[in-house]
Amino acid sequence: MTDTNTAPGSQRRLATVRMVPEIPGYEWLSASVLRHWIFASEDRVGSGGAVIPGNGFARAVIRVQRKILIDLNELDLWIESHREGE
Repeated sequence: MTDTNTAPGSQRRLATVRMVPEIPGYEWLSASVLRHWIFASEDRVGSGGAVIPGNGFARAVIRVQRKILIDLNELDLWIESHREGE
């Protein structure tokens, strides 16, 4: 699924949570891991009242009513930002 309303020369690659593990190159990623990353993507308040910071994955998540789409370009950037040793 692509979006043609982006800047010229760039295509937005979108997929549902269930579709991502089926895409070549993303087989290592499970739907349950994606759901966990989505849950932890934004700041939230813990049971003790402390604010738990988000993981920054929200930039790759697009919510349309109840449908959740993953921007694969942003997912790639988010994963690269977590690379160790750089």
